[in-house]
Amino acid sequence: MGEIEQKPTPGSRLGAPENSGISTLEHGQKPPPTPSGKLMSIKIQMLDDTQEAFEVPQRAPGKVLLDAVCSHLNLVEGDYFGLEFPDHKKITVWLDLLKPIVKQIRRPKHVVVRFVVKFFPPDHTQLQEELTRYLFALQVKQDLAQGRLTCSDTSAALLISHIVQSEIGDFDEASDREHLAKNKYIPQQDALEDKIVEFHHNHMGQTPAESDFQLLEIARRLEMYGIRLHPAKDREGTKINLAVANTGILVFQGFTKINAFNWAKVRKLSFKRKRFLIKLRPDANSSYQDTLEFLMASRDFCKSFWKICVEHHAFFRLFEEPKPKPKAVFFSRGSSFRFSGRTQKQVLDYVKEGGHKKVQFERKHSKIHSIRSLVQRPAELNSEVPQHAQPCASPTPREVRESPHGQNRPPPPGKELNAPLAEQGPGGSRAAEGAPQAPLPMTTTMEDEEEEEEEEAAVTERSPQSRPQPPPPSTELSVNSQGGAVPPSVILSPNLSPDTKQASPLVSPLLNNQANPRTDDEEEGRRKRIPTDKAYFMAKEVSTTEKTYLKDLEVITSWLQSVVSREDTMPETLRSLIFPNFEPLHKFHTNFLKEIEQRLALWEGRANAHMREHQRIGDVMLRNIQGMKQLSAHLWKHGEALEALESGVRSSRRLESLCRDFEQQKVCYLPLNTFLLRPLHRLMHYKQVLERLCKHHPPSHPDFRDCRAALAEVTEMVAQLHGTMIKMENFQKLHELKKDLIGIDNLVVPGREFIRLGSLSKLSGKGLQQRMFFLFNDVLLYTSRGLTASNQFKVHGQLPLFGMTMEESEDEWGVPHCLTLRGQRQSIVVAASSRAEMEKWVEDIQMAIDLAEQSSTPGPEFLASSPPDNKSPDEAAPADQESEDDLSASRTSLERQAPHRGNTMVHVCWHRNTSVSMVDFSLAVENQLSGNLLRKFKNSNGWQKLWVVFTNFCLFFYKSHQDNHPLASLPLLGYSLTIPSESEEIHKDYVFKLHFKSHVYYFRAESEYTFDRWMEVLCSATRSASRAHPPSHKEAHVY
Repeated sequence: MGEIEQKPTPGSRLGAPENSGISTLEHGQKPPPTPSGKLMSIKIQMLDDTQEAFEVPQRAPGKVLLDAVCSHLNLVEGDYFGLEFPDHKKITVWLDLLKPIVKQIRRPKHVVVRFVVKFFPPDHTQLQEELTRYLFALQVKQDLAQGRLTCSDTSAALLISHIVQSEIGDFDEASDREHLAKNKYIPQQDALEDKIVEFHHNHMGQTPAESDFQLLEIARRLEMYGIRLHPAKDREGTKINLAVANTGILVFQGFTKINAFNWAKVRKLSFKRKRFLIKLRPDANSSYQDTLEFLMASRDFCKSFWKICVEHHAFFRLFEEPKPKPKAVFFSRGSSFRFSGRTQKQVLDYVKEGGHKKVQFERKHSKIHSIRSLVQRPAELNSEVPQHAQPCASPTPREVRESPHGQNRPPPPGKELNAPLAEQGPGGSRAAEGAPQAPLPMTTTMEDEEEEEEEEAAVTERSPQSRPQPPPPSTELSVNSQGGAVPPSVILSPNLSPDTKQASPLVSPLLNNQANPRTDDEEEGRRKRIPTDKAYFMAKEVSTTEKTYLKDLEVITSWLQSVVSREDTMPETLRSLIFPNFEPLHKFHTNFLKEIEQRLALWEGRANAHMREHQRIGDVMLRNIQGMKQLSAHLWKHGEALEALESGVRSSRRLESLCRDFEQQKVCYLPLNTFLLRPLHRLMHYKQVLERLCKHHPPSHPDFRDCRAALAEVTEMVAQLHGTMIKMENFQKLHELKKDLIGIDNLVVPGREFIRLGSLSKLSGKGLQQRMFFLFNDVLLYTSRGLTASNQFKVHGQLPLFGMTMEESEDEWGVPHCLTLRGQRQSIVVAASSRAEMEKWVEDIQMAIDLAEQSSTPGPEFLASSPPDNKSPDEAAPADQESEDDLSASRTSLERQAPHRGNTMVHVCWHRNTSVSMVDFSLAVENQLSGNLLRKFKNSNGWQKLWVVFTNFCLFFYKSHQDNHPLASLPLLGYSLTIPSESEEIHKDYVFKLHFKSHVYYFRAESEYTFDRWMEVLCSATRSASRAHPPSHKEAHVY
C-alpha cells in the first residue's frame, strides 16, 4: 500500500533552484552524474506531431531524457511537461524521472514516447515564455482533435478560429476554407466551418503569440481543460471518472464534474490493491465520512492514478521538492515514490530571475514566423498591468470589459475583511480553507439553526426574469453598426515578451456583438451598452434604491390600506394620520423614478454617446429635492403616526391582531413600524449619493453645480428632521424588543435608550449557560430563550446600572473573555465568545454606567409580570382562553412566521452567538442598497441573476424588482465577507464571497463602483461597528 501524507510545510527553507533544475539537494550533495555505458535510442513524438530520436544511456534515469528533450527545444519552463508511454500492459503511464529508463521502457525500439503537457496551471499568465504558451496551445489543439477537450460547438469554433489565425494569419475566406479542407481540428468539423470562418474574421491583426494567448484564455475556462479521466466506481458501484488538477481531485460523471476535493482538505492519499482512498481533514460541519473510497479497474490503474495525484499535489502546493524517505534497514512498507523536479513556485522564481537566454523558435504549422522575444510594447500598454503581477486568476473576456486590468477586485481601500483570505499557496494559487464540496447525492443543506431562512430550492427555480444577463460589450474589439471590424489600431495587444515579467492585459474579445460567440460558461442574451463613467453607476444606484423605496411605500399605501379597508379595526384618527401622509409621497416618487429612468436611458443610448448634456443627474436630483421640500409637512407626521400606531396596538387587541397577521404576510418582509420610518431614512440616502457625486465631479464639471445645490437642499431637510429621526429609531427599537421579551411590560418609558443586545454565557452553579443580554442606558437585562410556541425570551434578572462596577476576571475564574459585573444587589460573571465581543460589551457597559451615574437617580424598576389588562372591555376575551404568551407578544418567531421571513435580530444573535448595538442599527439604516447581482452556490456551476435588497442586516432575494415579496432571505450577522481565493476557481471579476461555517455564497456585481458599494455596506453587517467614543448612539448619524 502506497500513501502520501500532507504536512504543513515540506521544508524550513525556500532553496534557490539550481540551473540544472535540482533544487533540493542537501549541503555537500551534487547532482547525480549521467551513467556511462551502452546507449539506447528512444523516439519522442513532439506536440507538433514530429518525431525525434534521442540517444541516452540505458541506466540513465528518466530525468535525463526529459532534460534532453527540453534542451533540444530550448524550453526553459520544461517542468510543466512530461513524457508518457504505454507500458507492457498497454496502460499509459508517465515516465518516472528517478527510475532508470531501461526498467520502465522494456522494448524502446517499439515504443513511441509522447512529450505532452503534464501540469496545467490555474492561470496561463503564469507561463512566462512564449514558447511555453505555444506548446500549451498545441496541446489544446491535440486534445480537441482527440475529443478529450469537450465543449460546445460555439466554443470549439472559436478555439479553432484562433488556431487558424495563428497558422495562416489574417482572414481571407478562400484561404480559410482551403486550409480547413486540408486540416481537421475536430470531428464533424464541416458543420462548424461557417462559424469558424465568421469568428476568424474578428481576429484581424492578431499575431500568432496573441492567438496562443487568446486560445488559452478561452480553453482554461472549459471544464475539461487539462483533464484526463480515470474510470472508477464509488462505494455504491456507480460508474464515475476521477481526475486530478491543480486545485485537487475531481470527480466526474461522464463529462460533468460532480465533486471536487481541494488539496487544503485532503489529509492523506493512499491506495490498497484496487481501492483508491482519500482521507479528509476532520470537519465538525461536514455531513459525510472522512475517508472516501473508489474502486478502480486494477492495482496498476490505481497506483498510476495515485502517483499522478502525488505529483500534482507536490508541484502546485509545495515550495520545494520533497525530501526522499530514508531507506528502511530491515523492511519497508508502502511505495517509495515521490515527486522529482522543481515545484511551480521554484519554476516561477527561476524564470523571474532571468537566468536564461532568449532564443528564436519556429512554429511548424504556421506560415507566420515568430521569435520568442517580440518587440517591446509601448510603455502605455505596460502601465496597464500591475508591476507586482503576482500569478492570479486571469479573468474571462467578459469580465475584462468591465475591468481593463482583468483582475479580481480587491476589498475597498481601508476595509479590513472579517475573515482572512485562504492561505497563499505556491505559485500564487491560494488553497480554500472552506469545507470540501459534498458528493453529488448529498444536497446542500442550510444551517440547522432556526433563524436561517435561505431557501435554495425557491431561489434556484429559474424564470425568464431571473436569467443572468451578459455584461456590457467589449471596448477592446468592437464592431461598427454595419458589422465590420474596427481598424486593428484600436485593438489592444498582449505584451507577451518574457522581458516584462508580468501578465498580459489582453483577453479574448468575446460577447461584444452578434458576430462574437458565447462560450460554455457565458450566459445567453445581450446587454445594452453601459457607460463607464462612475457617475453613471451613482445615478443607477439612485434608480435601483428608488425602486425598492417605492415598494416599501406600497406596503403602507396599498397592502396595509387594503387590509384595513376590509376589516374595520383601525380607528379613523389613526387612518387619517397614516395614509394621507404616505399617498402623496408615493405619487411624487413614482414620477421621480420615471425621470431618473429616462435620464439613464439617454445616458446609455449609443446615439446619444456624444451628447454630454444627458450624462448628468444633478439637475434631476435638484429639481425633485426642491419638490420634496413641499412635502416636508407629511414627513413631520411620520413620527406621530408611529407613536399613534403603537398606542393603538396597546389599547386594542383587534388592532394588535391585525398588525401581527399583516406582519406575517410575505409582502411585509420587515417589522411594520420600520416601514413608517422609511421616508426619513430615504433622505439620508439621497444625501450620501450627492456627497459621492460632489467628490467625484471636479468643480469645472457641468453637473457639479446642480449636485452641490441639491446636496445643500437635502442637507437642510435632514438637519430639520434629525431630532425626530433619532427619537423615532430608538422608540421603534424598544417596541420591537418588547415583542421578543416575556415578563416585561414597561420597557418603553421616557428617557430609556437601547444600547446593545447579544449572546453571552453566564457562569452559574451549573457552569456556563447561554443567556441573551439587553443593555439600556439604565439597566442590564439577561434572559433565556423560552420553550413556548413564540420562542420569546424570558427575563431571568436585571441589574440596575446605577452604582454598578465592572472588572475583567479571566484569571479568577479561569474562563476566557470573562467579566464580573457587580451591582448594588447582585453580581454576575459573564463570558463573551471572543476577545472582540468582550471589548464591545466592556465599552458599551462602561458608557452606560457613566450615563446612569450622570443621571444621579436610579432608573425605573421593571415589572416582573404584566399589569392588569386595560384594553377595551368589548374586545376582551375570557382569561382562561389566553396564555401569557398571547397577551405579551404581537410578533412571534419561526414557528408562527411565514417561511420566507428571517428571525428577529434577537434570535439571529442568539444562534450566531454575537451581538449588535444601536450604533450598528443606525449604520444599517444608512447602508441600505439594492440592485441586480449574480449569485452562485458553493456546489453549483451556473450564476443566477437576482434582485437583491440589503437592509436590516439581511439580504432579501427577488426574481426581479417588480416582485412584491422576497423568495428568500439571508441574515448576515456572523457571516464573513471576503473575495474568492484562487483555488475556488471563480474566474470572474467583481466577485465577493459570504460564508458562515460550511455555508458559502458567491455574488457578482456589474462594475467596480457597484462592487465597492456592496462591499462597503455588507462590511457594516458582517462586522459590527465598535464605538470609538462614548456619548450616545445618536452620534451614529453625522450630518
